[in-house]
Amino acid sequence: NALLFIVTTFFINKLAFYLSPVALLVIFGYTYTKRFTILCHFVLGIALSLAPIGAYIAVTGKWALVPILISLVVLFWVSGFDILYSIRDKDFDKEELLRSIPAVLGVKYARLISILLHSIVIFLVIKIGLILETNLFYWIGTYSFIGLLSFQHIFILKCNERRINFAFVTLNGLSSIIFSVFIILSFYL
Repeated sequence: NALLFIVTTFFINKLAFYLSPVALLVIFGYTYTKRFTILCHFVLGIALSLAPIGAYIAVTGKWALVPILISLVVLFWVSGFDILYSIRDKDFDKEELLRSIPAVLGVKYARLISILLHSIVIFLVIKIGLILETNLFYWIGTYSFIGLLSFQHIFILKCNERRINFAFVTLNGLSSIIFSVFIILSFYL
């Protein structure tokens, strides 16, 4: 319940409380954005990117650069994959006058935009590692993640649209698990 969410944030800290309506607006607003704008993929990315910065704010009550960068990673990663995943729905989106990037700009541009967004993700995860002066485990995870992210784009390019689900769910899920495991190892080893 939205009211319970806002009340709960009041007891966490002031910043979480003040930002709680913004979080709700983004999360509830996402479902309607496809009717009005091709930026719907980015609204979904923003909705999910609120988790890292929201968790940091809940724990510390303040802003910091690295959690913001992590949120940007989530924003661009999710937006890029939502664009690719929407390729499967492009015909339905056109029929229903929904404004996804594949339906409006076509598959070629959807893939290019997704590659651009995921290139930004690669830059950001490298930047985060440099800022935090991480150890070898972070870099193993980072380059494994980059390799799988790149492979997903090659896989989607060479396969038909029915195989997008494999890339979206299986490869994307695997890359996130591997990346997370190595990040955790980098903190404890």
